[in-house]
Amino acid sequence: MKKLLFFDIDGTLYDSNKVLPIEAKEAIIQAKKNGHEVMIATGRAPFMIQDVLKELEIDSYICFNGQFIVYQNKVLSHTEINAEQLKLVSEFAKKQNHPMVYMNAEKMISTIAYHPHVEESINSLKFPYPDFEEDFYVNEKIYQALVFCTIEEEQEYKESFPLLKFVRWHRVSADILPSGASKAKAIKYICEKLNVAIEDTIAFGDGLNDIEMLETVGFGVSMGNGHKETLKRADYVTTHVDENGLAEAMKYLKLI
Repeated sequence: MKKLLFFDIDGTLYDSNKVLPIEAKEAIIQAKKNGHEVMIATGRAPFMIQDVLKELEIDSYICFNGQFIVYQNKVLSHTEINAEQLKLVSEFAKKQNHPMVYMNAEKMISTIAYHPHVEESINSLKFPYPDFEEDFYVNEKIYQALVFCTIEEEQEYKESFPLLKFVRWHRVSADILPSGASKAKAIKYICEKLNVAIEDTIAFGDGLNDIEMLETVGFGVSMGNGHKETLKRADYVTTHVDENGLAEAMKYLKLI
């Protein structure tokens, strides 16, 4: 039976070196040949995933953890962060001396010309340090922002801004989204649009931002390298991404 498959990128499609393993690529291509439909579901921005879309010949994706949905190269939905909430959290971060990065569909902009935490986390995605513009968010539609702080400091943000959602993705950084935003919400939206039963969906992920997605779809797969909380929520845990975990899981599910 045809399934709708959703794949996270970092730690799922991409290995520890941010490279798409040949086994994973071949598995995706074979799944498509077998009649399954493939979509990306990532926290990354559209401009950050063009290489993998091209390599896998995929034209449907969820970006910004659900804030930007594209199906067959057509934008179905895009929801920016509330401007007032973004202003308030930006002012709060500035007082705490915490840098921020703002993202729209085309680029990301930092509030500071250089900070080691920004460099460390953005470099982990194999992207260069963002351009600098302190108030970039004022006249732009921002779909996702990043705040650079410790896990302990993040708690104060969560308590101070209940209308926003903070999801840790790196040792020194957390995503900022509207409260209620998630890959799971976007998947439900897509299923309604395409008239696909949620039971016919399968998702593959590894991070904290994948938990809701794995719990929502018909079958959720966590990579062996997944966060401990993600591992708990999965229907199946495959091997590490560096050990051909994705291809193994797809074989286990008889998708290939």
